[in-house]
Amino acid sequence: MPKCELSGKGPVSKNIVSHSNIKNKSRAYPNIQNKTFISKALNEKFSFKVATSTIRTIEHKGGFDRYMLWQDETILSKRAQKVWHKLNRKVRPKPAKQATVKNQEAAS
Repeated sequence: MPKCELSGKGPVSKNIVSHSNIKNKSRAYPNIQNKTFISKALNEKFSFKVATSTIRTIEHKGGFDRYMLWQDETILSKRAQKVWHKLNRKVRPKPAKQATVKNQEAAS
């Protein structure tokens, strides 16, 4: 079954309704393409199977890096989650620990 690795979009069930209102089950598959994306922050190329609608969304968001940071981690495939974690470590480093109020009072 084709499924988009970045958006999680997969096949859906639908009814085809004839003129006489007879309903027949059908499946609609997303338009999945192999696409290579370049991450400017990581200076790496990544190849994913993505839906064409996802490609348009990536361009709308302003590029691969911004889309990945915007996307929820739970939707991504395992391969995409690894890229997401790499990107988050690079772009969003952990803030330095701030001194607590008790430590400041003890130092005074």
